[in-house]
Amino acid sequence: MAKKSVASLQTGSKRLTKAIKMVKSPKTGAYTFVESIMDPGSVNEWLSKK
Repeated sequence: MAKKSVASLQTGSKRLTKAIKMVKSPKTGAYTFVESIMDPGSVNEWLSKK
């Protein structure tokens, strides 16, 4: 018989946001993507700094 897959319940976890920004390389001029997972309140601060 096939086994039933059950997702485990996570308790006490915070709400997180994945932020992605483009950063231009000073050497080649190509754009790279920088990803970070953080608290939603600190996304604007992270995006504004270089």
